[in-house]
Amino acid sequence: MNLRDLKYICAVADLKHFGRAAEYCNISQPTLSGQIKKLENELGVTLFERNYKVIRVTEIGEKVVSLARQANLAADQINKVAIAAQDPLSGSISIGLIPTIAPYLIPLFAKKLRKSMTKMTIRYVEDITDRLVDNIIHGKLDMAVLATSPVEETLTSIELFSEPFWLLYPKNHPLSKINNIQMEDVDQEDLLLLAEGHCFRDQALSICKSPQSTQQQFLQATSLETLINLVISGQGITLIPALAIRNKWNSKSEIIKTKINEKSAQRKVYLTFRKEFSRLQIIDALTEIIRNSLPETVATSCS
Repeated sequence: MNLRDLKYICAVADLKHFGRAAEYCNISQPTLSGQIKKLENELGVTLFERNYKVIRVTEIGEKVVSLARQANLAADQINKVAIAAQDPLSGSISIGLIPTIAPYLIPLFAKKLRKSMTKMTIRYVEDITDRLVDNIIHGKLDMAVLATSPVEETLTSIELFSEPFWLLYPKNHPLSKINNIQMEDVDQEDLLLLAEGHCFRDQALSICKSPQSTQQQFLQATSLETLINLVISGQGITLIPALAIRNKWNSKSEIIKTKINEKSAQRKVYLTFRKEFSRLQIIDALTEIIRNSLPETVATSCS
């Protein structure tokens, strides 16, 4: 048994397919199948139930795969600790960001981060919160910028900043006649939301003053840009976070932006990583660079 074999069984468990697992591991399928069969013979147990349609992990296989993930993560950490000892700001890191943050925050800090970490290979991953958190836990991702602070025992978070919500609506909308708009003024039947699975959807609903309208289900989007374009085309109104605000939206544009002056109309943004992540110099550097790159529309945190 070796680490290579443990990576093979984790790949099969994740992908539920020997061919795709072999491609992921950059080896031939016969080689991968042979190594896993050899490991099963060595252990005296069957890790996978095989048939022509699906690969299923056995009960004992689930336990072995879980331990294999821990071993792979530990081995990866050993390599990173060794690299950090030589030069804390060298090697590679992977940073996850949720879709309602990534396209607006990355352009603000990426160039500064690259300049401060010239020996570092930086990989950005955009995905929804649940998958980013799962990838951090399993060592597939080093850290992530999230709009929630996960409660998993193996993770910890640093608050980066608070981001207010703005209301976006067409210039001919009835809201344009109201000064100092409150959420109770918003007709939820007119409110466009992101699809389920996006934490910003839940955050937007949490500040609404009346029960959720079923008509919200007819127009859902998977990106803020789609919501913005729906508003421009007169399909409704929406809430967007401050980083997505554009200066070109002024009194002469087709849409109006208004800040919601309610304490609850904001979200806190965090940098989340494993508690055992040893390269804390990277965390400190990234935190400082992000905070120093933010516009005045958001409030940085010093915690």
